[in-house]
Amino acid sequence: MRSLSLRCDAASPLNILCLGAHSDDIEIGCGGTILRLAQQYPSCVFHWVVFSAVGVRATEAQGAAVLFTGTTALRGPLLKAFQDGFMPFVGAEVKAIFEELKAISPDLIFTHNRRDAHQDHRLLGELTWNTFRDHLILEYEIPKYDGDLGQPGVYVPLDVEICEKKVLCIMQAFQSQRHKRWFQREAFFSLMRLRGMECNAPSGYAEAFYCRKLVFGT
Repeated sequence: MRSLSLRCDAASPLNILCLGAHSDDIEIGCGGTILRLAQQYPSCVFHWVVFSAVGVRATEAQGAAVLFTGTTALRGPLLKAFQDGFMPFVGAEVKAIFEELKAISPDLIFTHNRRDAHQDHRLLGELTWNTFRDHLILEYEIPKYDGDLGQPGVYVPLDVEICEKKVLCIMQAFQSQRHKRWFQREAFFSLMRLRGMECNAPSGYAEAFYCRKLVFGT
């Protein structure tokens, strides 16, 4: 399987925008890819935005962003206090945040899948495309009870060490979620193993994304 690489150098570092509806979404959906990018492109900059982060969840989001990117590569995180599950009902306010994010002009955007079963996730995915119309957007997936996993078309192979670090950081950072039955290291590893099998990753592990538009350079 042929692979594509991002063009990046010290003079023009990658500007990466990471969008999550809730405090652990970015880490679960694309945490391994973020760790790989930070390792592969040391000069890249991460802009981290979480729309629902209140109380202990805000503290967890702050700590997790540092764990995954490091303080020198991180801009933010920008933490908002929208109520979990209610974002479509305050769409104008959520859209206003996206208008402010235009100033970042990112090279790469990680966001939710526009067909995600969770209403907050789905809204952010739609607004990402409404706002950033000439950008490379990768939509990550979040496993959940709804069983909405599909057939993504973009894969990022991950070393075993990166997968282990991703899961360890998630388990350490989000202590408030440990009582939930879906919050298990085996669940996080299993999805990466499945996607790794699908793309024939050397390590057997990968994260996968949906990409609506991709333009080849000349």
